[in-house]
Amino acid sequence: MSNKESKVISIVNQKGGVGKTATTLNLGYALSEMGKKVLLIDFDPQSSLTVCLGYDNTDSLSTTIYNLMALATEEEDLPEKEKYIQKIGKLDLIPCNLELSAIEIALVNVMSRELILKSIVDEIKSNYDYVIIDCSPSLGMLTINALAACDSVIIPVTPQYLSAKGLELLLRNIIRVKKRINQKIEVDGILLTMYTERMKLTKEVLSIIQDAYGNYINIFSSMIPTSVKVGEANMKSKSIIEYDPKNKVTTKYVEFAKEVASL
Repeated sequence: MSNKESKVISIVNQKGGVGKTATTLNLGYALSEMGKKVLLIDFDPQSSLTVCLGYDNTDSLSTTIYNLMALATEEEDLPEKEKYIQKIGKLDLIPCNLELSAIEIALVNVMSRELILKSIVDEIKSNYDYVIIDCSPSLGMLTINALAACDSVIIPVTPQYLSAKGLELLLRNIIRVKKRINQKIEVDGILLTMYTERMKLTKEVLSIIQDAYGNYINIFSSMIPTSVKVGEANMKSKSIIEYDPKNKVTTKYVEFAKEVASL
């Protein structure tokens, strides 16, 4: 691992279908190809990241992020890392399954419930250059836990879902968490995903984002286009970068990872 301190990034948007999982997977893969040690955490009960990495039957996983959260709420020690960290090529993964959806209810009466994920991440992050958390599409207690546990946030946004109100709500929540729970949290930037290369639409969307947020939030210059190959790569349990190295999406994710690494 490099001497640089480890960085914990949450990929957040309360909208579904904006490319959070694809961004988590491909950013992680691209950073690992740059020689970084990367841990991905699937923190969405839908378990898309876990499935994308080859675990079709998520119910059969013996130790997931849910089990770790349950132990942490009881203030019990975590098991050995080998028990819950899955190794997939150069990437490490803490997987997830639908059980995680029960944790929100379990957290209701827990002291410092916003900090349960942070207590887990703090135990393991020193082994990594980057820990990347794939968040659920909500602004509930899971997302608050992810915001409390991370150093920074990346917000994927698609042209179709470009709701200024939605982004405002998310940014307000991030500011609230920064004030009350995690003073060091920063927004690394907004990432435009899944755009079709009809340049007019892309330019319109980009100018809307720049007008609304460009003065105080970084907008990544790498924008991720749409490609059916992303879905094909997921079916093969691979990152698009590994599945189709010459694809336009691959090129953009690699450029995006370089932008993230330079922050």
